[in-house]
Amino acid sequence: MKRPQGFDGPAARAPRAPLPAPDAVRSSAPVARAPRPARPTPDADRTSTEPIAIVVSTPVTPLVPGTVPTVQAGGASTRPPGSERGDAPAAPAPPKSERAAKRELAAAGRERRKYERQEVRRFTKRSRRRRIVWSVVLGAIAALVVVVAVGAYSPLMALREVRVEGTARIPVADVQAAFDDQLGTPLPLIASADVLAALSDFPLIETYSTETIPPGTLVVRIVERVPVGVVDTGEGLELVDAAGVVIERPTERPDGQPLIVAEGGVAGEGFRAAAAVIRSLPPEVRGQLVGASAATADDVQLELSTGATVVWGSAEQSAAKAAVLARLMVAAPPDTVGEYDVSSPASAVTR
Repeated sequence: MKRPQGFDGPAARAPRAPLPAPDAVRSSAPVARAPRPARPTPDADRTSTEPIAIVVSTPVTPLVPGTVPTVQAGGASTRPPGSERGDAPAAPAPPKSERAAKRELAAAGRERRKYERQEVRRFTKRSRRRRIVWSVVLGAIAALVVVVAVGAYSPLMALREVRVEGTARIPVADVQAAFDDQLGTPLPLIASADVLAALSDFPLIETYSTETIPPGTLVVRIVERVPVGVVDTGEGLELVDAAGVVIERPTERPDGQPLIVAEGGVAGEGFRAAAAVIRSLPPEVRGQLVGASAATADDVQLELSTGATVVWGSAEQSAAKAAVLARLMVAAPPDTVGEYDVSSPASAVTR
């Protein structure tokens, strides 16, 4: 039988080297190995320190209540109070009585309440300041009101003198006598109705105003009525103002006061138009006026002392007409002219 190629059998095997003896293996030199690289540790950059040992040469004795610690060369020791003087150890403090405990509790309560009050004052400082300011303001206002009220209604402010200003035809003594009932009355208590009642008996007063000067003076400023002419009522003459109020009843026409003749008397429109024209005249023209007539409100005529007449027309543009008339009377004196026509002030003429 043919064997496979390369198969020689047991005889063809190479001899194995003998194993070393166990003693030889132990005595042989160790096999050198390559060193492994060191692994970086997380604390590689941290400096390692070792704890410092604390050596206690003398044991520490715990303090006992009622003893005083002392320091000696060999360490600390305790001794009862007074032992350094050679006295006997002090006895422990007796327990507190119930009354002392209550006193301490009450003192603690007082301290607590005091602290709470301080805290309340600290947190309410702004509101307290605001209340103080309002209290001062209201107190000042109340004090002022009281002072004014007492001063106003006291006898110190009683009426003692009445001063009259602006009168020409009205006697001052008569006006002062009208306030006799008000003497002694505090000035704030004199009402406007009282003043009106005192001055209502004087028809010559057109308007008035009053002023009080403390402590006891009343000033009455009067504007008298200005007469515009005389009206013949059939029963006599009446000096009237522009409103038709009778100022005086003279027996004959006063100098400088024209005689007014108007349809319907002082209540008619003709009288009101004539009165308005007379009041607009300048003094140099008014001094020469002796009469005025008005059948209607648009037909006012004036009569001068020289006999010349002035055709005025309506009371409209009376100021412009009066200025034109004054210039015409200078250019053409009244004793040389029979009539002035200023009804149209832009085209006034003389005849």
